[in-house]
Amino acid sequence: MGGDYAPLECLRGVLLCKKEFGKEVQLVLIGDKAKITPLLKQEGAKEDDFEIIHTTEVIEMGESPTRSVVSKTDSSIVVGFNLLKEKKIDAFASAGNTGAMLVGAMLSVKTVPGVIRPTISTIVPRENGKIGILLDVGANADCKPEFLLQFGILGSLYSKHIFNIENPKVGLLSIGEEEGKGNILTQAAFDLLKESDKINFIGNVEGRDIFADTADVIVCDGFTGNIVLKFGESFYDLIKKRKIADHYFDSFNYENYGGTPILGANAPIVIAHGISNALAFRNMITLAKNLIETNLVSIFENAFQ
Repeated sequence: MGGDYAPLECLRGVLLCKKEFGKEVQLVLIGDKAKITPLLKQEGAKEDDFEIIHTTEVIEMGESPTRSVVSKTDSSIVVGFNLLKEKKIDAFASAGNTGAMLVGAMLSVKTVPGVIRPTISTIVPRENGKIGILLDVGANADCKPEFLLQFGILGSLYSKHIFNIENPKVGLLSIGEEEGKGNILTQAAFDLLKESDKINFIGNVEGRDIFADTADVIVCDGFTGNIVLKFGESFYDLIKKRKIADHYFDSFNYENYGGTPILGANAPIVIAHGISNALAFRNMITLAKNLIETNLVSIFENAFQ
């Protein structure tokens, strides 16, 4: 029920997955059955192709995440997290209220033991066709140095096991590449990252390195990361507005990636953009499937023991 075009675009994305996955994956739809059923028929699908969990409430985009998760117990987000906690589903994906998804994760499945704060990342397209990731991009506006170290470990493992990048290069976003540059947070985080034997730390990277082949994983606090994310998204909007055809900037389209996992959560959870369309939902669900198949949560558990 989450997203600006729910539930129609979500259902269309689900149907794309159903066609691709066949019986390999059981797709569970959580939401208002009275709205879901006629739309499935409209799209030429059978109701009994899916398990539908009926809910009566929706957490709207503008609602307080904590208050709504506590009060709207029959919302699709809260019910979904309960199912995930009880292991009745293996992964949970939504384009609903991002704050509610983060709060729901912390209150239900919690974090992998040893992880202080979960994080969310964004894919950074490179001109050479490779993929990098930037994290955190909004889950943690205020960070401690040890948060950034853990983001580096989580991002490195995500990059290796989902994007098949062997020994990913981890950089710390700062205002200069020299050691000692940056604010109090980055200076303290630099020492922790440098001393860690769990990552391939290459030192500081600057804003101009974000889209270059300098680092596979770039670490920053969520306040900085969210500004970079929105700035990057504006490139794609400007290109489309000016009717410029460019293959590289087409790779900035969020639809190509679908969503991002909540890294460090103790179960596979994927959140997507509120304006997600069918293709974005399809890619979000595919990512959730990949998280299950790679057993990424167990990999995190081993790393933080």
